[in-house]
Parts: sequence; structure tokens; C-alpha cells
Amino acid sequence: MAKRKRQVIVQEPASELSAKRKPSKKQPATTTTAPATMTTETIQIVVGSYDRILHGLTATIGPKDEPEFADTFLFNAHTSAIRCVAVSPVSAPVPGQTQKVLLASGSTDERINVYNLSAHPPNRKNQDILAKVAPRPILENPKNREVGVLLHHSSTVTGLHFPTRSKLLSSSEDSNIAVTRTRDWSLLSNIKAPIPKAQGRPSGDTAPFGGTPSGVNSFAIHPSMKLMISVSKGERAMRLWNLVTGKKAGVLNFSRDMLQEAGEGKYSTGEGRHVVWGNVDGADEFAVGFERDIVVFGMDSVPKCRVMGTIRTKIHQFFYVSVDSESDLSVLAVATEDGRILFFSTKDEDLSKVEQPDDKDKKTSTPLPLAKLIGQVGGKAGGVQSRIKDFVVVQGAEGSSNLYVAGGSSDGRIYLWRVLGSELAQGQSKEGNAEAQMGKLLGTYETQNRITCMTAFMMIPRPEGAEDSEDEADEEEDDDEDSDDE
Repeated sequence: MAKRKRQVIVQEPASELSAKRKPSKKQPATTTTAPATMTTETIQIVVGSYDRILHGLTATIGPKDEPEFADTFLFNAHTSAIRCVAVSPVSAPVPGQTQKVLLASGSTDERINVYNLSAHPPNRKNQDILAKVAPRPILENPKNREVGVLLHHSSTVTGLHFPTRSKLLSSSEDSNIAVTRTRDWSLLSNIKAPIPKAQGRPSGDTAPFGGTPSGVNSFAIHPSMKLMISVSKGERAMRLWNLVTGKKAGVLNFSRDMLQEAGEGKYSTGEGRHVVWGNVDGADEFAVGFERDIVVFGMDSVPKCRVMGTIRTKIHQFFYVSVDSESDLSVLAVATEDGRILFFSTKDEDLSKVEQPDDKDKKTSTPLPLAKLIGQVGGKAGGVQSRIKDFVVVQGAEGSSNLYVAGGSSDGRIYLWRVLGSELAQGQSKEGNAEAQMGKLLGTYETQNRITCMTAFMMIPRPEGAEDSEDEADEEEDDDEDSDDE
């Protein structure tokens, strides 16, 4: 009888559990469809500073457009000023595991620090104690960990870029561009840029003999991963590299007329400060930035247009922004010394010709056309008083045309704007006051550090059950280590 009762008791809960499990299978479907509405978006922002501090923070934007900033990490990453930071694409999704992002930071101490960041918003559970003690909100993520240090360079690191998650390219003032494999962090190739010859010694120069300014200022990789462009110090030229063979593919010298139009006179260095690739109207192009102007080149290496025109201010950062993939709208965003972020259109139909001055010298070439200014954010009219040292543009959720523009000023403030793709499209199509403010300033955040560089990415929703499984595994590893120590 006892055995029969046990069988009855076991059968009844089994039927009840099976009935209860049926609706539970439908619950994950409702949780996965919730992020599709994207009522809340979280952006991970990482900034480097002169004060050797690497600062990570999240900006959570809700339906009311009021961002909530919270610190995720804050520490002395280097022994001197941080020059550049870069993040890799998000790792491929694996069932039951969280996705991660690689973060690299370069400094004047010749080191490259590599970190592993979680691609998901931090869990607010068990964070009340830190919130009560700290003066500012803190959302610490235990998944953010340090991977190691790369010592491939012997001088200041000037640039970092992840073309894919498996490769990291870094440039330095030692005139080397290193290609590192992220799987085992081994050095695959070392591209050596030639050191330019000294063009004379100016009066009052305190540099030692043989101390010619050298080093790679910037580099840009073509989307095909087969071609790279670099600009270096002391060179009035840019170099093309074949990434398949790792050898030089060509040298393009800047003409004297083009340098004069770009504001590089007789006593200027004439070197390119920054270079980026872009795609406009289905055709690839690249832009080379100087101190106060930008020149856009076509794939035939012929100058296409100038960007700044009559705006004479120092340029700190610029890159192409893909506004809408369906309409193939791409604009060039530029950060300036006067605290503005300008948006330009470099399409052929938007270029305006410049009248050639009536000079007696007929040998002057035809002036380059000017790109069209679509709009701007920031500046004194937008409440930004200091220069924008660096900025990033993060695409909103899938299906939305929102662009989140985060700019870091040298006074330590981070400004977060939201710009709609329709505003940029309307600014491109209509004629009028292009210097009018567009977008909306969502909020500002005080980092209390002098910002030099920044990067950001849009966080993705956390998969169901991934956090618990990984936390349990980490706790088991910690317990095993504690038992071994005992």
C-alpha cells in the first residue's frame, strides 16, 4: 500500500508540474520581445584623460529622455596621459553565456592595456550599499576585468583600432603600426613607416641632433581589410599600405596649392593629423585632416572638396557617420575648438564651387569646391563653452533613426545629445541657416578629469539565465581557489 501511495503521490505532482511548465515555455517569448520596443537604452561610455584615469560610465535613456549616469569603473590605468581608446565589436552570442567587448587604451607610457567589458547593462541588484556611500551613482559590473598589457611599441601610442574582434592595430611615434591577434595577443606583423629626412633646423630648436619629428599620426583601414592609409609627422604626404602583404603600396604627396587652401602655409608642418574612410553615394572616399581644415579624396586619390570653408577653427576629431542604411545617407561629423560638432555632406550635388580670385598669376589651379554644412550641435549657443576634444556617435535601437552623440570637453564634462536621422536628411535637402542647432541635449556629466579621448557602444539586453550560470561558475572557481590556499 505504501508503494502504491507513493506512485499516486508522484503521478499527481507530475501532472501538475507539466501543466505549470506549459505557460513557462511561453514566458521567455514575452521577455525577448520586450527589448524590441526599446523603451530603455543603455550606452557604455569610456573616456581617457590627462590625469592617467580611465573612466567608464553608463547612460541609461528612458522614455522621458532623462539620462541616468552611473560609474562602472574608475582607476589609474597608466602612468602618464592616455592618448587613445578603442572598443571591439561585440562577441558572437553563445547560448547560456553573456557577450563581451574588448577595450584597449594607449598612453604616452608606451603601453597598451587590454580589458574585457560586459556588453550587457550592469545588474542593479545588491548595488544599494554603494549608492548610499558614494556621492554619485555607482553600478559596478564584476564582469569587467583586465586582460593584460601589450609592450609592442617603444614610444607614445597614437592610435588604436579593432577592424574585427580578432585583430587589433596600433600605431606609435616609433613609426610602427603593429598588428596583434586577440586570440593569444601575439604580434602578427609590424609595419614600419619610414622616418622623414630633416628639412632644416629652425632657430631656437632645442631638439637633439637626429631627433627629427617622426611617428605615425593616424591610420585608417578600408572596409575590405586589404588597404590602409597612414599619415606621419614631418611628411607632407600620405602612404598607402597593402595589408595582404604588409608592404607599401604607394605614396601620395600633397600639392602646394592644396596645402595653401587647407591653411597650411610656408611655415606650417603640412602633415596630415588624421585620416578616415567613408562611403558616400555608394562610392568609397577618404578624408585627411589638417590643423584647421579637411580635404576629401576620391578613390582615384584626386582631391574632391574641402570641408571647413570659411570656418577657421582648430579641428580635434572627425569621422563619417552612417545615418540611415536604407537611404545610404552618410555625413562627415567634425569636432572643433569652439565646442561645436558640425555635420557636413560631401555628396557631389551638395558641393559648392568657389570663385577663383582675379590674380595676375594665371598659374594658380582651380580652387576646390566646399562641402555643405547640414547642421551642428553644441557651441556657445548650445551651452558648450570649452573645446570638444573627442566625440562618438552611437546608433540607436534597430528600427529607429536615433543617433546619440556624446562629446567630451577638455573641462571634464560629457555632453549627450540625441539627433534624429530625419533632421540630418532635412538639413541636407533644404537651404537655410545651416548653423542652427539640431537635436536635443539630453544631459551632461562631470567627470572631474581633463578628457583626451573617448569611445562608446550601445549595450544589448542580457540573455535569460546567462548571468546566474556564470556567477555560479565564478563562485565555484573562487571557492576552489580558497580551498587550495587553505
